[in-house]
Amino acid sequence: MTEVRGKRNRAATSGMMTAVLFGAGLFFLQPLPAQAGGADVVGVEAVQDNAGKWRFNVTVAHADEGWDHYANKWDIVAPDGTVLGTRVLHHPHENEQPFTRSLGGVEIPADITEVTLRANDSQHGYEGKPLAVKLER
Repeated sequence: MTEVRGKRNRAATSGMMTAVLFGAGLFFLQPLPAQAGGADVVGVEAVQDNAGKWRFNVTVAHADEGWDHYANKWDIVAPDGTVLGTRVLHHPHENEQPFTRSLGGVEIPADITEVTLRANDSQHGYEGKPLAVKLER
């Protein structure tokens, strides 16, 4: 990124169209199309079964771009950072956005009343928006 007097060059970082003069011609450079960033958790349903285990239905939004860049898993995380469960996503969901996948049989200690769901993508890791959910016992 270009730095000018300690500030970011706004032309280089804004999404605005930029005009550039090359020789005698004036060319307009269009902004690049939005690229997939981090994977966001946009919805969670947590249900406890009769045996005390939990099922999580998690909705993830991510602009999957194929096998090189896609949302590849999501985690259930305790307040202390312990990962309580992980749902691996085995393929891109380019034509299904947002998408929901489930994970059942998750054991959550009784003293935990809230968990955070976070999604991972194959290029940005856990850069997307997580979502906290209170557990109704």
